[in-house]
Amino acid sequence: QVQLVESGGGLVQPGGSLRLSCAASGSIFNIYTMGWYRQAPGKQRELVISITNVGSTNYADSVQDRFTISRDNAKNMLYLQMNSLKPEDTAVYYCNTVPSKNYWGQGTQVTVSS
Repeated sequence: QVQLVESGGGLVQPGGSLRLSCAASGSIFNIYTMGWYRQAPGKQRELVISITNVGSTNYADSVQDRFTISRDNAKNMLYLQMNSLKPEDTAVYYCNTVPSKNYWGQGTQVTVSS
């Protein structure tokens, strides 16, 4: 069974930065495209950024030029560097494969507020 554990969320002021981490059990990183999803209150979960197993990235327009995704296949780790955060980035952030599988973790809360 694959387990994904997200960490690194918190409260940050608008314009601030956070770095999220995702630790994965099992040998999935070398095979799958991985992504960061988020779910804001009252909204559906959405994919915001992804990275293939060879490092090609894809971004939603809403995070272009602000968020950066990276991965360390040797350590089974996925990262999300978030800069210039906005209140609308407030959400619970999850990592998962792309397309998603039933590997959802507990997520990590990101709150952008002054």
